[in-house]
Amino acid sequence: MYENAFNQIERHLRAEEGIANELDYVEQTSWVLFLKYLHDLETERQDRAELDGKDYTPIIDDDYRWDIWAAPKTSDGEFDHNTALIGDDLIKFVDQELFPYLASFRQSATGPQTIQYKIGEVFTELRNKFRSGYILRDVLEVIDGLSFNTQEQRHELSQLYETRIRRMGNAGRNGGEYYTPRPLEQPYLTGPM
Repeated sequence: MYENAFNQIERHLRAEEGIANELDYVEQTSWVLFLKYLHDLETERQDRAELDGKDYTPIIDDDYRWDIWAAPKTSDGEFDHNTALIGDDLIKFVDQELFPYLASFRQSATGPQTIQYKIGEVFTELRNKFRSGYILRDVLEVIDGLSFNTQEQRHELSQLYETRIRRMGNAGRNGGEYYTPRPLEQPYLTGPM
């Protein structure tokens, strides 16, 4: 499942003028995957809280949630082509609204150990290299079709990611081993609510 998705994404990225090499492929795919994963995790936590009769406040505000800007759906759950951002509008939103919003978490977080601070730290350093909102839209649609619900799915994604990173190192630019940044590792993403 993930292998086909990553191959599709790579085909799209080869046509993107702002993305030049394996390092760019991994970096740009990573931020999109992270936001989808975070959305799915927050949706799961919100559903669990509702079942337990508790309140849950998502980290990401409504306008910046995956299901609003990246993959809006109609009332019957189909992709909503009428409201989806595309082309220059999508790039403008990502560059001028989404990334600054996520980077602002660094200042508004209650402390450096919070997930909000870590998100802010990552998006302060990261730059969107997509220049075509049409190619980004294609990538978003592929990633929206992925699911991270089971440990098996997360393991498969992790294995595939490690293979891509190894290939990136073998490509010559900034070769070597790469690890998931500590701020993004397990405690928040797999820990209890």
